[in-house]
Amino acid sequence: MSKSKAIVYIRLKEGVLDPQGKTIAHAMSNMGYTEFESVRSGRFFELECETRPDLEKRIDEISRKLLSNPIIETYRVEMV
Repeated sequence: MSKSKAIVYIRLKEGVLDPQGKTIAHAMSNMGYTEFESVRSGRFFELECETRPDLEKRIDEISRKLLSNPIIETYRVEMV
């Protein structure tokens, strides 16, 4: 059976406080990297799976229901 791979990128929605990003931005500034105005953190998941006709729909569903918190996060799926 054919294999597929998807990468799901998760990040906080605009306006949601990102304490990790703030901490990183502060550390960068302290290290002399003052040209950066802000940092937003995120995470990603690599999914290896069997290819099937409804695969993109199922990845979207799992991203929405399990991998992200739709109240405070957005996600983007990239098929590779």
